[in-house]
Amino acid sequence: MRGCGVSVAEGVWMAGISAKTEYGCLAMIDLGQRYASGEATRVGEMAQRHGMPAGFLVQILLQLKAAGLVRSSRGAGGGYRLARAPKAITLQQIVEAIEGPAEGASSHARRSSAGTAVLAATWEELQSLQKSYLAEVTLAALVERLEATTAEMYYI
Repeated sequence: MRGCGVSVAEGVWMAGISAKTEYGCLAMIDLGQRYASGEATRVGEMAQRHGMPAGFLVQILLQLKAAGLVRSSRGAGGGYRLARAPKAITLQQIVEAIEGPAEGASSHARRSSAGTAVLAATWEELQSLQKSYLAEVTLAALVERLEATTAEMYYI
């Protein structure tokens, strides 16, 4: 289903979230977990932890770097780090860094028929709600949620 712009994660779907965006979000959560240590994370290690193709991950990290969300360093202790604190990075910023800004419904859809105009308005409302929600969710909140989930798993 990924090819049609639908993401499937544990039975939940959301239109417009690609595998590339999911990988980018996973990479950012990974970096967010390591933010306090200040240590850089190597692409190969991150790719292996999350089962991602390393070459694809490099492309994603370069987009995140261009957006000012991560920084990189070379050498023995090199790799990627967050460019700022996880609480200062939103899910919307991550998604837009990878996918670009969300586009509204086309003017063609608005002119085709009353039915397509109604659908276009509905999709725009959905997009607005999605964008608002993503702007409220910080990387810090995602890291906290992951750590809480991981802690629960140890008790089961």
